[in-house]
Amino acid sequence: MTTNNVKVQIKTSKELQIMREGGKKLATVKSKLSEAVKEGVNAEKIENLAVKMIKKEGGKPSFKTVPDYYWATCVNINEGVVHGIPKDSLIFKKGDVVSVDVGMFYKGFHTDTSFTVGVKVDDKTKRFIDTGKKALVEAIKKARPGNRIYDISESIESVLLKAGYKPVRALVGHGVGRELHEDPQIPCFTSGNYSDSPIIDEGAVIAIEVMYTMGSPNLVLDEDGWTISTADGKIAGLFEETVAVIDKGPKILT
Repeated sequence: MTTNNVKVQIKTSKELQIMREGGKKLATVKSKLSEAVKEGVNAEKIENLAVKMIKKEGGKPSFKTVPDYYWATCVNINEGVVHGIPKDSLIFKKGDVVSVDVGMFYKGFHTDTSFTVGVKVDDKTKRFIDTGKKALVEAIKKARPGNRIYDISESIESVLLKAGYKPVRALVGHGVGRELHEDPQIPCFTSGNYSDSPIIDEGAVIAIEVMYTMGSPNLVLDEDGWTISTADGKIAGLFEETVAVIDKGPKILT
């Protein structure tokens, strides 16, 4: 767990306004990408649509600012957790669980979001996906001035464990702004002392990310050097929103 020695960057009202604008644009991109995930579509088509939409919205792909990563999206199927390269060979089939992660750089600031959808999946898989959505909704409620990052992590962990799923422990959510990844780290699980977790101040902007598995949370890195998957081959889910912490509480930007 992160400690209270971590410096959480606070955005000015002007910076928050820019991030609201950018986040709204990224939300439009995300909506189009979600609609495009269908049986028979491949990951490269999702990538190409993201590039086109981000340009149309006046932004640039955030992920292309990451050294040696050349794509606007990360696309994963089933056991894939994060950082999947959007290849044309990755074709969505009936029963697949597809996650898409996308970020946009707009007027000097990044916003980041991700979603998971099922392609004609069964009820067991629908329950798995719905649990991730619920965990993110509950976690966002905790993004209030005076709360701690621990509160967010505890909320995610509680929803997942209650449903019989496991939070990923090797990856975390993060602050976001002028850099794609800023402090603080935001785990999907709790550890350490509550009092050592950073306090959430008004003006913070964070990417709350729910990463979870149906089986073991242990992960492996694919030979492509990017794709991270579950070690046991069971399905994973991913949900993320960029959230601004304002005086009235959380404001979802994406």
